[in-house]
Amino acid sequence: MPVNVLFSARPALWPVYEPLLTKGLTEAGLDFHLATDIDPDQVDYVVYAPSGGLLDFTPYTRLKAVLSLWAGVEKIAGNETLTVPLARMVDHGLTQGMTEWVVGHVLRYHLGMDQHITVQDGVWTPDVPPLAPERQVCILGLGALGQVAARALAALNFDVTGWSRTAKDIPGITCLHGDDGLHATLAQAEILVLLLPDTPATEHILNPDTLALLPKGACIINPGRGPLIDDDALLAALNTGQVGHATLDVFRVEPLPVDHPYWAHPNVTVTPHIASETRPVTAAQVICDNIRRSEAGEPFLHLVDRSLGY
Repeated sequence: MPVNVLFSARPALWPVYEPLLTKGLTEAGLDFHLATDIDPDQVDYVVYAPSGGLLDFTPYTRLKAVLSLWAGVEKIAGNETLTVPLARMVDHGLTQGMTEWVVGHVLRYHLGMDQHITVQDGVWTPDVPPLAPERQVCILGLGALGQVAARALAALNFDVTGWSRTAKDIPGITCLHGDDGLHATLAQAEILVLLLPDTPATEHILNPDTLALLPKGACIINPGRGPLIDDDALLAALNTGQVGHATLDVFRVEPLPVDHPYWAHPNVTVTPHIASETRPVTAAQVICDNIRRSEAGEPFLHLVDRSLGY
């Protein structure tokens, strides 16, 4: 009997993923049926994105797992009809893209590139930046993306501190956790990178109280999730100079409305959710490997802890 794999994502993605998934499942030696329309009670695996519109998993009585094409699973993790394992997307293409984006913007702040690019007033101002070991970079979130970004920055000799809700141990990185660890991390963050998931526990992790803990003039980089930041609090901190600049890639509403204050603020850089993207070639490899593992009786990779929401 073939393994039935339902592709439930934005229809425009089907022509992209169909040949990649077919190739991967074939190379895995599986007898399979891959389609966008399969009787629910015959589906073994769902390749999933919220854009596919699938909300009720109750009819999928034979389902073994839902395999997400997205790294973020906040739109599905709380679905009470989903009782089978849920795996999120962790692929090296997405990770590489995020690392490049984060490192690029950390270096931009570290070297003061904005000033040299935008201020050409004929005044010779040889302000030499400190070397990387003298710059404190902090990362909130030490999941797959946060760990790789932290290691890349440490490899450039930045002094990197990472914070997570639970204890982590990463060679070369100062790892803190818990409320006290969060406060200590923020208090030293000259450049702060947000790579946390969107959960009830992380919403507005940057708020009036936590923003006040930052060194005055700190820079914020958010390629994680929009709800991590209280927007009004950040704007207020930018206006007082408590926060020197913010580079924001993700927002509560996307596209960011044209009348949003972020667009016009002189100390905000908006990028249109481009920090990283699931790459179909590498994502398909991850999906196919998880199906192969399941059919061979091996544990799934990148399972979501539903109690934590990521």
